Amino acid sequence: MSGFVEKPEPIQVPGLVHLHTGKVRELYRNEAGDLVMVASDRISAYDWVLPTEIPDKGRVLTQLSLWWFDQLADLVPHHVLSTELPAGAPADWEGRTLVCKSLRMAPVECVARGYLTGSGLAEYRESRTVCGLALPEGLVDGSELPGPIFTPATKAAVGEHDENVSYEEVARQVGAETAARLRQATLAAYTRARDIARERGIILADTKFEFGFDGDTLVVADEVLTPDSSRFWPADQWEPGHAQPSYDKQYVRDWLTSAESGWDRAGEQPPPALPQHVVDATRAKYVEAYERLTGLGWS
Repeated sequence: MSGFVEKPEPIQVPGLVHLHTGKVRELYRNEAGDLVMVASDRISAYDWVLPTEIPDKGRVLTQLSLWWFDQLADLVPHHVLSTELPAGAPADWEGRTLVCKSLRMAPVECVARGYLTGSGLAEYRESRTVCGLALPEGLVDGSELPGPIFTPATKAAVGEHDENVSYEEVARQVGAETAARLRQATLAAYTRARDIARERGIILADTKFEFGFDGDTLVVADEVLTPDSSRFWPADQWEPGHAQPSYDKQYVRDWLTSAESGWDRAGEQPPPALPQHVVDATRAKYVEAYERLTGLGWS
């Protein structure tokens, strides 16, 4: 089983048509035909959207994405038109709302990896490949790869896993030229972000981008380089051979699989509410990632 423990009812705002409730974001369309993305404080783990929210999480994701869009602007344009609150929107939407271009989205999760972990590690242990790309012998959990690799995945519905696919499968789905453009943009953006993060004492292990087309122009969309879409590790604690400490929801995952939670991940019951100490520690991780990456204080 998976999905929402408690699926929220979308807020109705005059002039906005609600389109979709995602794991974290609510998506609307305004009267001009633009998309309005609102990042909630919801958090997901193990394909469940949990019943407990993390205060400020949606604002951190939104503000960090905006900062990264600026860092990448000379490599690939982004979809943001405005951060102004739509008329009639609730005050709580402030700081977590983006008005964006409506794009023709590529049906691919564009993942770049510079280090071996997660689903890439699982495949490597079986076949010494990731998404069909051959890798050297002797790599372990947390190893830096010889160079960044493009490891795409198919997009999954809420409650389902994204599925890693080969580059050849992406080319079959979207065409060879589009596949090449997606790979080039993904690796260029990852390399820029990896170098920026490294200067700030953070390892960007991997990340995923979503791209769309505005006419023939490739545009990066959704969120970019946040703790929800990336693995960030403190560089001074990096030690290949085991799972790394990270600036993401690993604290939540660890608690859910602990004896304290009492939850059986393989069972039929949805996960329980998070205790306050897990909420506080998770919020602190998101805020620390924002502050270390941007050099700005969170308020």
